[in-house]
This record gives sequence, structure tokens and C-alpha cells, in this order.
Amino acid sequence: MLSQSTNLYNQLAKNKLFKKNINFDLKRIKLALSKLDHPERKLKNVINIIGSDGKYSLLNSLKFFIEANNQKTSAFISPSLKNIRDRFWMGDIYLSYNEIKNSIKIIEKLKINLTVFEVLTLIFIINSANEDNDYNLVEAGALFAKDSTNVFPFPLIQAVVNINKQHLNFLKKKTLNEIINQKVGYLNQFTNIYVGKQNNSTQKKIKKILVKNNSKKIYSNSWKLIKIKNNYFYKDKSFKIKILNKNIHSKGLLDNLAMAIKIALDLGINESIIKKTIPRIKHEGRIDYLKKGKIHKKLYNNEKILIDGCHSENSAKNLAAHLKNIKIPKYGIWGMIKNKDPNNFIKHFKGVFKKIITIDIDREKKSLSKNKLLNIANKNNFSVETAENFESAIKKISSKQKKIICVFGSLYLCGNILNKN
Repeated sequence: MLSQSTNLYNQLAKNKLFKKNINFDLKRIKLALSKLDHPERKLKNVINIIGSDGKYSLLNSLKFFIEANNQKTSAFISPSLKNIRDRFWMGDIYLSYNEIKNSIKIIEKLKINLTVFEVLTLIFIINSANEDNDYNLVEAGALFAKDSTNVFPFPLIQAVVNINKQHLNFLKKKTLNEIINQKVGYLNQFTNIYVGKQNNSTQKKIKKILVKNNSKKIYSNSWKLIKIKNNYFYKDKSFKIKILNKNIHSKGLLDNLAMAIKIALDLGINESIIKKTIPRIKHEGRIDYLKKGKIHKKLYNNEKILIDGCHSENSAKNLAAHLKNIKIPKYGIWGMIKNKDPNNFIKHFKGVFKKIITIDIDREKKSLSKNKLLNIANKNNFSVETAENFESAIKKISSKQKKIICVFGSLYLCGNILNKN
């Protein structure tokens, strides 16, 4: 039996009004917003989050800080992790299936040929406009120049996280320069732009593009993430805050947390509130150890399981660095979707895994086949075999031996695992 979430996604995919292919153009969604009497203008204090890796962790950290300050938020997440509902946060509650269905009916009446992502963006805007939220957090899609999330006239903040060579398949010029231009070259001229940690070359290119932008610009040299012995600290000219958190396990996620702290302080959130909130922050599906649930219960006591939706070279480096610091055997369960780069991705795990099991991602048409992943891993000299599904992979790996089982390569795969747990 299909879940309500799957049924809703199928409904969107089969609807003749809505385009299956991604087609970047703001004309359609702007027409829809106009016919709806501009609900996007009702959203105050919009924070756009743009980039390649780390958008969700920055958004989620900010959400924790703002709500700890007794302020209301809404949030639009892309992609969903467990089901369609978790794309749409109203405070700490997801939109209900009925609210999503009712929003789709409103959008259908517009008779506009929208893409599915545009429909999802509209669902968020329609429902957020009916709430009196203090802040509205919006995660961008693949690009930003003509992304349907780039429709808010006066966003409070536009935050740019790590940019790298993802989403090249959407561009005519398949270069990092063009990716940077698409994500940064179309930022609002009257906002506060925060640019998170980048490599030196990317940072220089971003600064060059933003020279002509009139917005206030805050670059990552305005704050630091420093390590003293085994402890990390956020530091700027006025504050030094110890980062005490047992749920965040990679330098990349810590960099984004530091950026969130900077933004939260600039929003006027008290240092004491930030300190109390840091230990509670957790990012589902991002180097996420499953410490309870059905899957966890089936493992031996000496086994740990973690899931990570990493799917780029940058996020692969972060996961590999974390695993290399753990001196017990590691086994990988690898699944990935078709528009990624598995060849360069898997190279970062050389010397990390004792064995990799490749699987297809359940109910995901875009999944790379387990046999293709097997061939790629073989070419890179990994010990590797296939399994029919996640459960079969666990059976092949699980034993009384002390180990870490790492499920990685796709947020879609991690979402499936979380649903099974």
C-alpha cells in the first residue's frame, strides 16, 4: 500500500498541468503569485539559504536559535527527507496532508503549467502567508538565479553556504564559475548577505561578483571556528562561545553552525540563549547515529549504525574525515541517484571501509543501479558486493564484531532508512 506522501508525489507527477522536467524560469511562478494576490509579500523577515552543501544544517540551526528566543518560524526544506510533509515546517509542526492537498487544489485552479518544485514552493508560501511568523526560512533549490524561491521582494538575509560543482547538469556552461554566478550573481540588492566558508578561489570569485551588489556583505572572515585541544569555539570580535554538541560530527557541519551563531547574534539573540541551545541541535540524516528504533534494536550491542545523505565530493570528504578518526572497522551501504558523480565521490573513502555493499534505493526511479555502483567501486579497488535491499545488506554485514555500519550516498536513501526505523 502506497503512503499518503507517495500518493501526493504521484498526484503531482501525473497532473497534466504540472511539468515533470525542471525548467528554470521565474515567469510562471510570478504569474501564479500575482493571481493569488501576492502572498509572498506577506512573509516578513525572509531568510534565503543558497549554496551547494550545508543549506539544511544552516537553516535547521537558525530555526533552533530563533525558536529558543520565543519567536515563531516557518521553513521550506528541499528535498524532503522522510515524506512530503517535512518540506513544510510551521513552527515545530509539519503541514498536514489535508493542508497540502487543499493548497494543491488552489494552485490547480490557476491553470498555469508549473514545475513540481514551483508547486511545492507555492504550497509553502500560501500556508506561511496565513501565519504570523517572526522569520521565514527558505532553502533554495538547485540554482538561485531563476529558482522559484527567488521571489521574495525584500528578504532580510540571504545566506550563502559552501558552493561546489553540483547541479552542472542544469547549465549550458558546465563550469564552477557559472554555478557561482547562478547562485550569487542574482542575490537581492537590498538585503544582508552572509557568505559562509568557501575555498580561497571560490571566495575570490564570490567577492568579485558581489562588488556591484549594494547589500551589506558579511564574509566568513568576520567570525572564526577555532579548535583548542579537543573543543571547538565560535569566535568573533565580541564573543567566544564554546560549542558543546554531541550530535554534530563533521567540520563542515560545525562551520555551518558557526555561521548560524553569527547570524543569530546579529539578529539580537542573547549569547546565553545560544549557549543553552547549541547542545540540542541535531540534523537528521547528516552523520546521524541511530540510537533507537527498529533498525537499531536488530543490531548487536557492539554495532553502531549511522546514516549520512552526503552526495557530493565536499560532503564525502566530511564523512570520510569523521570515519577516519574512529579506530574500529567500518562497513558501508552505498546508494546514489543518477544526477550525481559517483566516480569522484567514492574515491574519498579509500582506506575507510573494510567492505561496501551497493544497493538500489527503494521506490526511487532516479536511483543508480547497484550493479553500476558495484563496477565503480571495483574500479577503485574497494572490497564490494551487491545486496537486493537494505535489509539484505545488513544481514551480510551484521555480526558480534565491533563495527560501524555507515549508510551513505543519498538523502533519498537516508529518508527510506528513517522511515523503516
